[in-house]
Amino acid sequence: MTNSGIQIRQANERGHADFGWLSSRHSFSFGSYYDPEHMGFRDLRVINDDRVTAGQGFGTHPHRDMEIISIVVEGALEHRDSMGNGSVIHPGDIQRMTAGTGVTHSEFNPSPTDEVRFLQIWIEPETLGLEPGYEQRAFDFERSRNQWNLVASRDGRDSSLTVHQDVELVRAVVDRGSELPYRVADDRHAWIQVITGSVEVAGRFLSEGDGAALNGAQQLTIKGLEPESDLLLFNLA
Repeated sequence: MTNSGIQIRQANERGHADFGWLSSRHSFSFGSYYDPEHMGFRDLRVINDDRVTAGQGFGTHPHRDMEIISIVVEGALEHRDSMGNGSVIHPGDIQRMTAGTGVTHSEFNPSPTDEVRFLQIWIEPETLGLEPGYEQRAFDFERSRNQWNLVASRDGRDSSLTVHQDVELVRAVVDRGSELPYRVADDRHAWIQVITGSVEVAGRFLSEGDGAALNGAQQLTIKGLEPESDLLLFNLA
């Protein structure tokens, strides 16, 4: 459905996988969920909204030729990989793993009582066969409310994570009634993903789990509709 150059991907339209220990919502085709109309957006290939029960997780498994970004929303996620990295990701932390020529890793909920919710994002790299790499940074989104925070970029500027693709990923926590402007250049494309809360974009309402694709030159104003809304915006070639 389109309006003012915006195509909405509603949360309840996403694919769903439920394994008991894992509930995963897929914005784009993934695993056994296949939708030829939603294979990704530009170089953005996967947005999975995962919830893992206490003490459970993904065993060691391989990846290659993909930029993988993990964002914890609630709880904590323990990460280990074949590059020797081991860490726990908390809300506010963002992790980037370049799978490149091949890595294996595991993701586990270390809490004995609490669920973890995290977003797993895959971006196709501009070059295949890259050397595997890893970054993790903590961002203070509470101190920078109602403004865009650059969290990932091609050149890693402003202390953002480095992504091997022509993409900028920004995140914002928006208060009710606050407005955030954003301009999409005429040769660029944008995907908005609402993590929590709800916002208004060009007269359209987006709630938790909703996504929106925007193509071509647009001057956006994003308005918070709840006491607190958390969202991502991907600026893509």
